[in-house]
Amino acid sequence: MKIGIFDSGIGGLSVLHEAYHRLPGQEYIFYADTEHVPYGTKTPEEIVGFAIDNAQFLIDKGADALVVACNTATSVAIKELRRRFDIPILGMEPAVKPAVEGTEEKRIMVIATPVTIREDKLRDLLHRVDEEHRVDLKPMPKLVEFAEKEMFDTPEVIEYIRSSFADYDASKYSALVLGCTHFNYFKPAFRDFFGSDTLLVDGNFGTVHHLADVLSLDMNSDQDTEVYFDDYHKMLGQSKTEYYFSKKFIEDEKTLEHLKRLHNRLEEVRKL
Repeated sequence: MKIGIFDSGIGGLSVLHEAYHRLPGQEYIFYADTEHVPYGTKTPEEIVGFAIDNAQFLIDKGADALVVACNTATSVAIKELRRRFDIPILGMEPAVKPAVEGTEEKRIMVIATPVTIREDKLRDLLHRVDEEHRVDLKPMPKLVEFAEKEMFDTPEVIEYIRSSFADYDASKYSALVLGCTHFNYFKPAFRDFFGSDTLLVDGNFGTVHHLADVLSLDMNSDQDTEVYFDDYHKMLGQSKTEYYFSKKFIEDEKTLEHLKRLHNRLEEVRKL
């Protein structure tokens, strides 16, 4: 069983990293469409075209199932992908439902790309689960650019987050929903702004859990297992993973070291 995972860039690594925890032993193909990142500022037509190309590439490489590890691509392209390709294809959506069900009274902030916030898919989700109209929406497109540059805790990032939330009272929020897989890298900065009592909610666990159900795979229940990499050869060997950046197979030491740092960052912030 080969599982293909794609995103516009490195955000989708957070889904792969969760899969390492929950579905160890599977074979993975990770694809980052780095030539076209970010998707959140592209037109829907462009995003659909990119998604089809990504999916076809992964299927040609032997993927038996696909995870669209990108909220933006899911919101505009998932129906077309399922129409074109006859394999299981799973998407992402902002984890609004667990945020609503896991908190009471206070408000919930959903941050995502402009496309995700604009599309009907999120509006339909809010209509179903946000009965008390507690959710606020905030586009934060520059975080994708920061993540791609491996800028997570820099003064520029901190200032961007603070200025983006300048008109909001952090004490009024019980949950922050990370509606873009790139946003997981910034959990420490979000935690500093919103405080320790605010839940940080992403869709990675839910997506991997759904993947396990669809493929009838057993989930690893050991939540305390750590997935750190001190050597990129171990990273490549973890569940037999292949990495591609815009159709280029990743095997050079510089990029592999970059991927290793990203995985270790995701492990550091995973439980925040």
